[in-house]
Amino acid sequence: MSEGQSILIVDDMEANRILLNDYTLSLGHNPTLCVDGSSALAQVEKKSPDLILLDIMMPGINGYEVLDRLKSDDKHHHIPVIMV
Repeated sequence: MSEGQSILIVDDMEANRILLNDYTLSLGHNPTLCVDGSSALAQVEKKSPDLILLDIMMPGINGYEVLDRLKSDDKHHHIPVIMV
């Protein structure tokens, strides 16, 4: 059996994180949850995910800012991001 992909879920709303976590687990993937843009950027530095599900409206660093930082970084610009 093949191992699922690593998916970083970034959302400030707990209900959304739980929903996306449960859905990705049911598909056989390995989710990691972050509550804001700062923690997401720190997590990406630790371990680069295969995909990021990124909320747009968050306090502090919003999703657009996170996306801009990821895409301007040569180490992480290749990571696919789905804006939620």
